[in-house]
Amino acid sequence: MNKIITNSEKETYQFAKDFSAKLKGGETLCLIGDLGAGKTAFTKGLASGLGVEKIITSPTFVLMKNYLANFGHIDKLAHIDAYRLSNGKDLEVIGASDYINDKNCVTVIEWADRVYPVKLLDKYIKLNCHLEKFIENLTSEELEIFNRVRDIWPKDCLEINFKSLEGDEREIEIKK
Repeated sequence: MNKIITNSEKETYQFAKDFSAKLKGGETLCLIGDLGAGKTAFTKGLASGLGVEKIITSPTFVLMKNYLANFGHIDKLAHIDAYRLSNGKDLEVIGASDYINDKNCVTVIEWADRVYPVKLLDKYIKLNCHLEKFIENLTSEELEIFNRVRDIWPKDCLEINFKSLEGDEREIEIKK
């Protein structure tokens, strides 16, 4: 688990740009945080680091935008805004399953807690994202919840929490 404090949108952007160098492809970045906490600024920096040339805007109303990337074998960035989605099945409806777990793609889901229950996401990350081990450790209630989103569950997942502090300060916590 890593925590960092950024003091401006520019610093959040640069942190994400630097962070992108650690990505191998196939990751799903589950961004969680309040409105204005830095999720989109982070995504813009990440996209820049992955060689995306287009201007990144939040896909609030279109729900998902796809960009060409140019970073090693990573050739796609899927940017999803789940704020208007009600559950994980909605990800399938918008076509996210075409990108989640694709080794040539990095998928970013803003408001991921709207589609992946946070307590399950946290447990999944603590168990190092080994799906079989994860399923074995679920309670019957958790398994019922998981089965609703199983088809689009990321195999390689990072939970990134954003918290607004004072002024332009943001706390970014990365869980793997």
